[in-house]
Amino acid sequence: MMREKKLLSLVLGAGLAAFFSLFGADTTRADTASQSTAPASQGEVLLTVSLEGEGAREYQMTLDQLQALAADSFETATIWTTGPQSFTGVPLADLLAQFDMTAATSGVTLEARAVNDYMVEIPLSDAAVDGPIIAYLRNGKTMSLRGKGPLWLVYPYDSNPAYRTEAVYSRSIWQLDRLILRPTAE
Repeated sequence: MMREKKLLSLVLGAGLAAFFSLFGADTTRADTASQSTAPASQGEVLLTVSLEGEGAREYQMTLDQLQALAADSFETATIWTTGPQSFTGVPLADLLAQFDMTAATSGVTLEARAVNDYMVEIPLSDAAVDGPIIAYLRNGKTMSLRGKGPLWLVYPYDSNPAYRTEAVYSRSIWQLDRLILRPTAE
């Protein structure tokens, strides 16, 4: 009986330790740019951009490559964070221009996917001047996976009431790792 209690105690102890190491060890708040899971290294591929259809091709971009593109910064509040946050990243319009796409391009669908396979379609019309950015910095720091990074498609919500809708919030994809441009079916 005593041996069974000791065994049970060891099993429960190990189980609780494993549980807390997986789920309870991180006490950082979800509304901060958490560094609890290391941010991406400079040479790691963060974003894959796929062009489907005729002339299909795929590009993989590292943080260095994203930072080499023109950057935009803005401060805005979000429904997922506390207080205004500062974001820096590549304007979606500028990134799409690298692939000869603009907000006026017709016959193309932009699909954004996250690390967890969350997927949302984003109208190319959103890729406007002063529109969303693919943020790689939040409050001056790279974002960890746990902190909604390393990439987050963020709209300047405070600058335009049109950006404060459920449709736009659903497009504000964090942990972004893939953009797919595909021809629409005719």
